[in-house]
Amino acid sequence: MGCGPWALLALLFGAAAAAAPLRCNVSLDSPAEQRWLPVLRHFEPAFLRAAVRRIIDERVPRWVHQVIRPIAAQLEAFMPQPFAGEIAGMCKALGVDLGDGILLNFAYESTAFCTSIVAQDDRGNIYHGRNLDYAFVDILSKITVDVQFLKGGQVAYQGTTFLGYVGLWTGQSPHKFTISGNEREGGSWWENAIAAFLNRNYPVSWLVRDTLSEAEDFQAAVLRLASIPIIAEVYYIVGGVSPKEGMVITRNRRGPADLWPLNPLDGQWFRVETNYDHWTTPPPCDDRRTAAIKALNATGQHNINFDTLFKVLSVKPVLNNNTVYTTVMSAALPDRYQTWMRTEE
Repeated sequence: MGCGPWALLALLFGAAAAAAPLRCNVSLDSPAEQRWLPVLRHFEPAFLRAAVRRIIDERVPRWVHQVIRPIAAQLEAFMPQPFAGEIAGMCKALGVDLGDGILLNFAYESTAFCTSIVAQDDRGNIYHGRNLDYAFVDILSKITVDVQFLKGGQVAYQGTTFLGYVGLWTGQSPHKFTISGNEREGGSWWENAIAAFLNRNYPVSWLVRDTLSEAEDFQAAVLRLASIPIIAEVYYIVGGVSPKEGMVITRNRRGPADLWPLNPLDGQWFRVETNYDHWTTPPPCDDRRTAAIKALNATGQHNINFDTLFKVLSVKPVLNNNTVYTTVMSAALPDRYQTWMRTEE
């Protein structure tokens, strides 16, 4: 992929543009157990093992350890491919227990606090941006990767993730659609998630990646993301390539709670989703939504673009101490997909 457009942004944003994660390729033509091995070679195994241990110990309840670890081998039967094979392959390469690899993926599913924005400019172009906020910023900033998933030597889809985590919270299917996912608080997360997983529901980030792989267009992506059973409540934010192709999907485990599309003809040219239902008022202690809306209104529909969307996502508290990375993307311009690490700002 070319880097010409981003040379200009490097001048605009200085150190922020330079702080990009490792960009790597994962071949979908390789066996699932082997396809991440070239990426692992860029990282120190001892550091990765320590990162896995710390995240699991601090994030996963003890009872979940006791449930998952003894039946880890059997759990592969509950996990769709390629996810089961990819987790098993990385665990084997790193010398990590398979149960820990599964627990790590659950830990990431449970803690994604984020801000996502989908917007349409006055020429009908769709832009999509997100901040991903997590605990463990010190670890995650070192293992964030931009991944191009290749099929037949071509980019089938791409996304941003943490090494060892086979799902995607942020991704793009070139010339088709973009997706980001934000956690939605549903109560009793671990109890409900484990029960739903054992009922063969998808982890929420696996459905993002599956949709990037399988859906042919924006409408098909929205249908899959809204309807396929998942292990936890979530917000899916989707952007397309044509005017009005923007949607916030508020999900229950079994189906949609709400669909909130762009309506630019009525002046509703953007949607902002954080971690609260859009029809409710966010708590004063975590009101990223109001700051983002004010920044978008100040920017204006005529001026929204990659540059200004990045600036909106840089407004406090939209950008905060737990923001690991910012991504801006537009499926109609897939070469412009870009992620910045934000942990040193």
